[in-house]
Formats: sequence, C-alpha cells, structure tokens
Amino acid sequence: MAEAPSRSKNSGREPVPLAVWPVGQVSAQYQRAGRYHPGSAAHPGKMLPELARRIIAEYSAPGALVVDPMAGIGTTLVEAAALGRRTVVIELEHRCVALARENLGHALTSEQRRTARVRRGDARRLPALLGGMAGTVDLVVVSPPYACDAGVIDKPAWRSGRRLCDAGTLNYSRDRSNLGHARGQAYALAMEDVYAGCFAVLRPGGLLVTVTKTTRRAGRLFDLAGTTVNLARGAGFIYLQHVVALLAAIRDGELRARPSFWQLTQTRRARARGEPAHVVVHEDVCVFEKPGVG
Repeated sequence: MAEAPSRSKNSGREPVPLAVWPVGQVSAQYQRAGRYHPGSAAHPGKMLPELARRIIAEYSAPGALVVDPMAGIGTTLVEAAALGRRTVVIELEHRCVALARENLGHALTSEQRRTARVRRGDARRLPALLGGMAGTVDLVVVSPPYACDAGVIDKPAWRSGRRLCDAGTLNYSRDRSNLGHARGQAYALAMEDVYAGCFAVLRPGGLLVTVTKTTRRAGRLFDLAGTTVNLARGAGFIYLQHVVALLAAIRDGELRARPSFWQLTQTRRARARGEPAHVVVHEDVCVFEKPGVG
C-alpha cells in the first residue's frame, strides 16, 4: 500500500509524499482478457485496469461515490463497480459510450451493474451532468488526453505505405472540438474548466486523482504532470501525493518494458532526428484534496 498522504494543508512548502506502484507486472492485453469487450482495443488511450483498481482501492472506501469525467472505454467504471463503489462516468464520444456500456455487461455481475452509470457529455460541464450528485462525490479519477498525437495503430496499412493510424481514431475523434485535439494554451484553458468542475462536484475532503504521462512534441518535453498540478492548485485543490505507476514489469530486479509499435516507431524517429528520446515506462498519478469546511 502507498504511504498515506498527510491531510495537513500542503501549500507546496512541504515535500509531497512519493510512492511507486508496479501495475504492469502483466501486459495490458492480459489484464483485460476475458473481462473487457474485444472492441475496447479500438481506443487509443486506455487506463490499465490494475492502475484503476489500485487508485480506487487506495483512495476510496466501499460504497463511496466515484466519478470519471473522461471515461473512455469505462475502465474506472468497471473496476470501481467491481470493488463495491457507486460509479458514474462521463464520456463525449458515442462509440466510447457504447463500449463502456458493453464492458459493464462483460465484466460485472447484475448486482454490480446496478451501482454503475454511463452518461454522455462534455467533461467541461461536469456539475450540470451530475445534477443532484454534485457536491457529494468522494473520488474523481481522470486520465485526460496527453496533449500529444494518439491513435490506434494499423501495421498492415503502415507497411503498405499508408497512415500509421486510422484517421478516425487519431486524437480520439474526428471532431476538432474534442479535447484530444487541444494543444498548448487551448489545452490548459480546457483543462482549467475540467478541474474546476471536479472541484465543484467533490464533497469537502473529497479526492481528485489524475493520471498523466510526460510527452514529447516537436522535440521538446511537455511536463504534463507539472502542468496538471498547477491547474489543480489553481482550481483550489491541495496537492497530497505523487505516485509513479510503472508500466514496465519488474523481473529479476530490472525493468522490462513492453513498448507498443507506436511508441517504438515514434522513439526511433525522434532519435534519428537527434533528439534524446526514450521509451517512457511510467505514468504520473497525482492526488489532490478538496479542502474541508473550516
């Protein structure tokens, strides 16, 4: 279990506790096999089930209300309901809403499904989408777009000289208003709205947990975790803890990465341009608290 974060009002002057979670001991495909709908593979940015389980188990109690405003295929939905939490998730894209609902049927019992809800909508309108539940949420889990190109790879197409990723999956949607297409200041402004909404729907003392990854764009690193911390603090949150979630397996004291074809291709291209790129084998999990009354 991770070191319990101090609930003292951390203003940034005290060190934030750090933990390391080995959530990639088995591959993502194996973690989903037999539980998730096979069509889930068509989403370019899925959270590891083991990571979602660990977040929910560490930062919420059985019966708690858990919300994910950017649900994707519904990983948070499935894992939270399986752990006995009440769960509501929001997703903008119609095809992902359908997949999340398919995954409810594949992974959960009928009793567990009664505690889980999928709603279609824009994460920037979270309080309105939750209605009367706003202000009562115990835990918000969000893995936002990483402000970099993402897509489902098509190796046969790439080998025949066509696109590496189908245009329909690139940046999550063909719709340019989807946050997957946002970059730079536009991304920061959109996520300001998302985190303000997360703050509004949480109860006093409720927790926000974000999952991000450092990316590289045009040869420059983008410290998405640092940006997220600043945006969350700007929304009024207290920064409690930072977790390094290892995507690589630990074998005989060494990290054994499982990079995707996309990761290897992009890394090799960057190194060929002279950029000191490497395969990233972790995600940053940041934990924030909404201050309590008084």
